[in-house]
Order: sequence, then structure tokens, then C-alpha cells
Amino acid sequence: MSAPRSRRFLVVGIVAALLLLGALAAFLALRPQPEPGLPGAQGAASAASGPERAALTVTLVSPAAGEWPLVVAANGSVAAWQEAVIGAETQGLRLVEVRVQVGDRVRRGDLLARLQSETTGAEVAVTRASIVEAEAALAQARANADRARQLEKTGALSAQQINEFTTAEQTARARLVGLKARLDADNVRLAQTRIVAPDDGVISAREATVGAVVSPGQELFRLIRRERLEWRAEVPSAELARIRPGMAVKLVPPGGEAVVGTVRQVAPTVDPATRNGLVYVDLPQPGGAKAGMFARGEFETGHARGLTLPQGAVVLRDGFSYAFRVDGEGRVSQVKLAVGRRVGDRIEVLEGLDAAARVVEQGGAFLADGDVVRIVDAGSAPVAAK
Repeated sequence: MSAPRSRRFLVVGIVAALLLLGALAAFLALRPQPEPGLPGAQGAASAASGPERAALTVTLVSPAAGEWPLVVAANGSVAAWQEAVIGAETQGLRLVEVRVQVGDRVRRGDLLARLQSETTGAEVAVTRASIVEAEAALAQARANADRARQLEKTGALSAQQINEFTTAEQTARARLVGLKARLDADNVRLAQTRIVAPDDGVISAREATVGAVVSPGQELFRLIRRERLEWRAEVPSAELARIRPGMAVKLVPPGGEAVVGTVRQVAPTVDPATRNGLVYVDLPQPGGAKAGMFARGEFETGHARGLTLPQGAVVLRDGFSYAFRVDGEGRVSQVKLAVGRRVGDRIEVLEGLDAAARVVEQGGAFLADGDVVRIVDAGSAPVAAK
């Protein structure tokens, strides 16, 4: 009796356990699940997923205070400091040779062009021959006058005759002086057949054509003296009082590197139409700047303290500048900035951060507001978290 009863109790226990397990499974299956947006669901998801993973491994930087230059921005044209107009000084002569082209560098006295000189040379030769003749006539007249003066006391010659000899001497001397002056004028005309550079510089324009007959004052060449250029900046009248001769200026011509200049002169008048005044800036080393270019530049008028960030810490989005501030838990918040000037790889921060703020130094473009980051020392390179 005991063995069959034991087996019966065992079967009943197994069946009861199976029924209990089935009821528990049915209860869990039919239990209502919390919605994803409810706190319970978020807590369950957080409990299931564990700690939030870092979006990026970053280094931090704080805004640095420093001296920043105060500048006045302006626009203007690059022009020649002085452009010499080289033309003909004689008339009726033909151009027989042109030796320079636009862009050629020349030195003072270099031959640029040559006019026909045969006629003028012949005139010089005739005048020289006339001088020789006049010198001989003067020598004879002087000898006659000397003899007449010696005979004056003897009475052999009348006063009228003596006067004629002395007058002939003076006339011969005056004729010689006149011929020498004519020779000087002929030599000047002969020299004018050689068109030479009045100063060192570079040829900026050429109108001379071989075979053309020139007239006095006709322009043949233009020369930028000493290759000196200047920037003629148009500065608003309200800013003119801050600019002084000797100030440093930096301008950037189109497609070129920055050029450093020095203020030479501030114009004494202001254009009544634009209310702008001209400031003349010398460019000792013009670099890529050329006469006629339009350039933008800045005048350094002083210095002021300000906060700056590295360029990599500032992110440009939708036309605005942002930085990512990091709190004590490593979570970032996007902060809108008002930025100013840029010097090198630093950007001036006008509004949005204080000196104690800690922001992401690099990689802000890969972050969003609220992301969690892992902070490392500045010596470690930022890498994306896996």
C-alpha cells in the first residue's frame, strides 16, 4: 500500500508544479507592458542598457585672456606712388627704335627709345664749324685792335680808325659767344632724340610706335617710379581721428598674401558725397599687390584685453558660431557665441562664455546638445568612441 501511495503523491506534485509554472507564464504573457515614453519604460531601458556610452573622447580648453589689437577696417585701391609720364620734347622727328616693353625694369638714364638724329647731328656739325671760323675771326680782330691801341699815342691812326678796330674785336667776340650758345641748343636737341628713363622704376604703359612722327608733349611711356606702390584707403570720417602717420597697416589683395604697410599721410579733406577720407599707405614690399587692384585692409590703432578660443573649439552652424560647454558629469551643452576678430588660429569671444568655462577643444562638429563625452588630458588625441 505504501509504494503505490508514494507514486500517487509524486505524480500529483509534478502535475501541480506544471500547473503552477503554466499559470505564471500565462500571467507574465498577459501582463500589460509600459509605453516607451513613460518613466517606467525609460528606467527599464536604462536598467537594461547600463551606463550611457560616451559619444566622443575629447580634450577641454578654457577661454584665454590676452591683448588684442584694435583695428579700423577700410577698402581702397592700390596705385603707383608716383607715375612719371615720359614724352617727346621735340617735334617733327620720327621714332626709329623702341627698346622697352610694359613690365621692363629700368634704371635712371637707360635708353627707352630713339628718334631720328641725322638732321640734328648735321646742325651740330655746322655750328661747330662756324665756331672755329668765329674763333679765327676773333683772333684777327683782337690782333688788329691791339696794334691800333699801340699806335694810338703816336697819332698814326685817327680815333675813328682805332674805334673801328676795337668794335670789330667786340663784334667777333659776341659772334663767338652766340655760336657757342647755338651749339649748346643744338646739343640739347640732339640729346632729345634719345628718350631716357628719368628715374629707376618699371614701365607701366607704352604708346611709342616705331615709325611714328612725334610732337612736343606727346606721351610715349609711363614709369612707376622706384616701383613704389601705395594703398589709398577710404576711411569713414568718424574713424579718421584714430589714424596717425606711421601706424602699421595690413591689407590683403585679391588672391594674394597679406601685405604690411605704413601710413604716410591722411588727406586733409573728406569727400562730401561719401563722407570718406583718403589715407595714403606706403607699401615697401608690395608682394602680390599690383597697381589698380582693390584691396581690404586694417589699421592697428591700439590694443585691448579680450577672451579668445582656438579656432577648432568654435563650430559654425546655420550661420552662427557655437561652442560646447562640458559640465562636471561630462555632458555637453551647445552655447551660442558672439565672435569678433581672428588672429592666427585664435578667435575673439565677445559674448557667450566666461574665463572659467570649459569647452570641447576639437571635434565639436561631431557632437549634439546633451551628448556625453569622455575627457582626457590635452596630450591625448581625440578619437571617436566605439
